[in-house]
Amino acid sequence: MLWVALHLPLLSLESFVATLVAGAAARPLALMDVHGIVSANVAAHALGIAPGLKRATALALAPQLTLGQADAARDARSLAAVVHAALAFTPSVTTQPARAVSASRPASPDTVLLEVQASLRHFGGPERRLDGLLQQLHRAIAPLGHVVHVASAPTPLGAALLARMPRARSSLPHERHCPDLPTLRATLDAAPVWLLGPGREHWEALQGMGLRTLGDLLRLPRSGVARRFGADLLGELDRARGERPDPREPIALPATFETRLELFARADTTEQVLHGAALLLARMVAWLTAQHAHVRRFTLVMQHEPRWRKDDRTPTETALVLALTEPSRDPVHLQVLLRERLAQLQLPAPSIELRLQVDDLARRAPLNEELFPTAGSEREGLLRLVERLQARLGPAQVQRLVQRHDHRPERGSELVAATAVLPGGRVAAAAVTQAATNSAANTKAALQAPVRPIWLLAEHQPLHARAHQLWLDGRALHLLSGPERIETGWWDAALAERDYFIAQTTDGALVWVYRTRLPQPETLGCEWFLQGRFG
Repeated sequence: MLWVALHLPLLSLESFVATLVAGAAARPLALMDVHGIVSANVAAHALGIAPGLKRATALALAPQLTLGQADAARDARSLAAVVHAALAFTPSVTTQPARAVSASRPASPDTVLLEVQASLRHFGGPERRLDGLLQQLHRAIAPLGHVVHVASAPTPLGAALLARMPRARSSLPHERHCPDLPTLRATLDAAPVWLLGPGREHWEALQGMGLRTLGDLLRLPRSGVARRFGADLLGELDRARGERPDPREPIALPATFETRLELFARADTTEQVLHGAALLLARMVAWLTAQHAHVRRFTLVMQHEPRWRKDDRTPTETALVLALTEPSRDPVHLQVLLRERLAQLQLPAPSIELRLQVDDLARRAPLNEELFPTAGSEREGLLRLVERLQARLGPAQVQRLVQRHDHRPERGSELVAATAVLPGGRVAAAAVTQAATNSAANTKAALQAPVRPIWLLAEHQPLHARAHQLWLDGRALHLLSGPERIETGWWDAALAERDYFIAQTTDGALVWVYRTRLPQPETLGCEWFLQGRFG
């Protein structure tokens, strides 16, 4: 077995930064609980802020410090997104609790463990399989905005300890790999003893005895260590070294997706909402990738700041539904669509919390990589263009021409919305690109059909005829082909009995004209009309 550990040393701080407006992460930030400061960023450390300080002391050192409250539920939502990203590579994913600071500060997970032995064959050659997997894993986790320390080992706890081992800030990348048990055991001998849960609990006693590393602990008699510090310390050490079994229960991927983000400050503009929604989209994409699915429709719910006036009718939340013409999980495309829709939305009140949920999924095989454009990729580009135009202008403003079964040219087509919704809310994307995906049979039939002009006039234009000669704008017309007879419309009030001709002007332009076979009262005795022009 081969386990990969993804340790998130700044998980709590990074989950708090996600609630801030853009650009606030560079300012001094710190998290606190009832006991004091528990985490601080680099800018705060430079001002002397360190874990363990009281709130008053921290503000005295740095009055400009932004303080946030540590939230285990917020951290769990951030870690769940990393778990979903990992589940796209292997079904055997679990978590490792963090080191407990004290009995009053319970440990919460901050490390994700992946069993990847069966997945390595899908990534590169025999010598580069792990490197290929880790490269794709880093790309999947990068949009979530976490600093990740990576390690691999034959045991899950051994990989977790390797990922948590202290390292120099200049060592990049933050990775340690032990391919076999002898290498793992030799590396763990130099690990600090406080990395183990019981070792941190008895750290002062162990330090007083000169026991600073796991190697120092192994050189002592096991019976004496068990009596003094308990059997859990040795049991955890044995599991890390592969001398005891360490079964793990894999995490099951949830069948539905919903995530939320409570904002640190109220969002008054759509740009602030979009900054928070970008993280929610990244979490959704991680879940979709693990599901091997694409999203058809999702909803962004913006919860507004409550008003305390009894007569206030401001809604408590605003829901923005995005229905895609073609199912997708491309984060860039989804963010562009969301930006366009939010730009058209006027918030009734500032938002204090965002919630994102998936309403409709589409499961299909992933697209193959293409060296040259194909019909499928061109169709996808057209669909995305339609989606962007609909998001910016509105669905009713983007239309397409569809053919009608009517021989009268002016009634042979009509404008409809660019998307047609099928039962169940699914979008008929094929209708959008029907003209671009015609089969060879349709193309052959189109070549055999009568020649039609591209440009039809909105209203038929009467033509002057003198001595059997047609005139258009003072220029004579010469008939080249025809007649093509059309007799239809007897069942409605628009009877058409016409003979169509292709004519040419003196400057070489081609036009489409017709002559009425029966006199019409509204034509005032005119028999010839201009119907369209050829491009």
